Amino acid sequence: MLKRFFHYIPAGLVLCLLPLAVSAESPEAKGLAIAQEADRRELGFEDTVVSLQMVLRNTRGQTSERALVIRTKEVPDDNDGDKGFVIFQQPRDVKGTALLTHTHVAKPDDQWLYLPALKRVKRISSVNKSGPFVGSEFAYEDMASQEVAKYTYRYLRDEPCGDLTCFVVERYPVYKHSGYTRQITWIDQAEYRVQKVEFYDRKEALLKTLRLSGYQQYLDKYWRASTLDMENHQTGKSTQLVFSDYQFRTGMKDRDFTPAMLKRVR
Repeated sequence: MLKRFFHYIPAGLVLCLLPLAVSAESPEAKGLAIAQEADRRELGFEDTVVSLQMVLRNTRGQTSERALVIRTKEVPDDNDGDKGFVIFQQPRDVKGTALLTHTHVAKPDDQWLYLPALKRVKRISSVNKSGPFVGSEFAYEDMASQEVAKYTYRYLRDEPCGDLTCFVVERYPVYKHSGYTRQITWIDQAEYRVQKVEFYDRKEALLKTLRLSGYQQYLDKYWRASTLDMENHQTGKSTQLVFSDYQFRTGMKDRDFTPAMLKRVR
């Protein structure tokens, strides 16, 4: 959303020279350059741990809440993506549920879901990642890091976005089983932060809109949105994610992101 989902994630989502990023000739080249510049600004965070509240809202406006922790491990390899753990802590009926994601560029992402009630690990099929993640308006594919090479791009226009000015860039998933035909992203020109994403379904109809707000800067470099609001225009449901207590560079290792850890992670 977006180098990695929660940094739209917000955010997969690598040019070193900004003037090149904004002066590329064709719409396709300029769109790619903008995505690469946003990605470059995310490099080197190493790992993060963050707490969040997930608020689910149905068509009648009724809400239910869940508490989660997300752990992310940066993979410094242009040919692969980051690793992430999502761990549910509350309420009791979902406590201990965990999702492990290994994002890839040239092949389908690997995802495993641990269901404590069944005491088993379920591998998420590579053709079923458009399904909703534990009843939310986020799909399983939204939970993977949004690596640049997972999409092709086209710059559309510059446009005001609140008090800022945004690049508006259309991107198309390379993965043939994606639940989306395209996404339109609004990326601010000041800091290359994703402000909004529109998702279009396989019938080319607008499916969802994600809005990101409350950005804060960490380690004098990395911007993270404190609130993500995903609205499903076809069902009338929505999901809000509120982030708090970010920690960076905690020393997590690759061995902390293996399927064997799913039953043990807390």
